[in-house]
Amino acid sequence: MSRLLIAASGTGGHLFPALAVAEALPDSWQVRWLGVPDRLETTLVPERYGLETVRAGGLQGRGLRKLLQLVQLLAASGAVRRLIRRQRIRVVFTTGGYIAAPAILAARWCGVPVVLHESNAIPGRVTRLLGRFCTQVAVGLPAAAERIPGCRALVTGTPVRKEFLSRQTLPDWVPQGPGPLLVVMGGSQGAVGLNRMVRAVLPRLLTAGCRVVHLSGSSDPESGSLQHPSLVEQPFSDAIPALLQHADLVISRAGAGSLSELAVCHSPTVLVPFPQAADQHQDANAACAAALGGAVIVHQHEPEHHALADCLWRLLGPRLRGCDPAVDPLIKLAEGMERLEVRDAEQRLVEVLMRQLR
Repeated sequence: MSRLLIAASGTGGHLFPALAVAEALPDSWQVRWLGVPDRLETTLVPERYGLETVRAGGLQGRGLRKLLQLVQLLAASGAVRRLIRRQRIRVVFTTGGYIAAPAILAARWCGVPVVLHESNAIPGRVTRLLGRFCTQVAVGLPAAAERIPGCRALVTGTPVRKEFLSRQTLPDWVPQGPGPLLVVMGGSQGAVGLNRMVRAVLPRLLTAGCRVVHLSGSSDPESGSLQHPSLVEQPFSDAIPALLQHADLVISRAGAGSLSELAVCHSPTVLVPFPQAADQHQDANAACAAALGGAVIVHQHEPEHHALADCLWRLLGPRLRGCDPAVDPLIKLAEGMERLEVRDAEQRLVEVLMRQLR
C-alpha cells in the first residue's frame, strides 16, 4: 500500500487543492493529513484521512521571538519525523504555508520524497527557502517557475474541487430576471474594502437591470445596508461553482485558488487584488489572467472614486443594452479565462506523486 502524508493547513487556498488531489488518488493509496490545531482543516478534512496536528508558524520578527519560532519549527519537524516513521509514509505532499516547513524538513530527515505545490505567481516564503530541498516542485502558474531558487519547477495548474468541473444548477434564491448576473466575492479575508467599493456602484447597476449576488464575508459591519429585489447579499455560499458558471461577470480578489476556479468556469472577471497580500502576490496572479485577456484589473480604491464604476459600466453596459454578441466585451473575457484553465491539475499531481514511488 502507498502511504502518503499531505501537509496542508490554514486557508482554502492551501486546503482545497490538497483535498482535490487526495480524492483523485487510486484506492490503493492510504492518506494521513498534517495540519495545525484550531485551523480550517479541523472542520474540512474528512475523518477517513486521519488528521494529525503540530504547532507551526512563520519565522518572522527578531531576537528572542525569532529564536522561539525556530525552536518551535525544530520541535514540529521532530514530531513529523516520528509520524512519518510510525505510519511508514512513503511520500509527502504539501501545498505550502507554515505547515510545509516541518513537513519538508522531516521528509528530508527520513529520506522520503517530498512534492511541494505552489499556487501563486509569486511563491511564498517557505517555497522560496525550502523548494530546493524538495524532490519535485509543481506550480499552478508558469510565472512562478522562474521565482523559486535552486529548483526546476513543473507547471501543473492548481486543482479545483470536482463541483467546478461539472455543470451546476443555480439555486432558487438567486434573483430571477432577464438582466445580466453579477457575482461579487471577497474571499475569506480582505472583503470589507472590496465591499465598500462595490456598494458605491450597485444602485446604478440594479436600476439598470442587473441581478447581483454579493458574498460579503462574515466581518463586514455594513452587511445588509443595501436592499433591492434584484440583490441577494449573504456572508458565504456553498453554491459558488454554480454562481461562477452562470455569472455574466464576477468581481473577485485574485487568490490563486479563486483564479483557478474562475478559469475552469470561464468566468469574465474584474480582479481587485487584496492590497495587503504577502509580497503582493495577488497583483501578480491578476497580471497572469489579464495577460491572457481573461480579466480586467481594478486596484482597490475609496468608494467615491470612479474606476470600478467606469469598468463595470463599460463591461456590462453593452449587454444591458442588448448589444451584438460580436462586440460583447464579456465574451472576449470568457475566452481569455478559458486560455488560463487547467482541468486536470489534480491528475497531473497524482502522476507526479506516483513517479516518486517508482
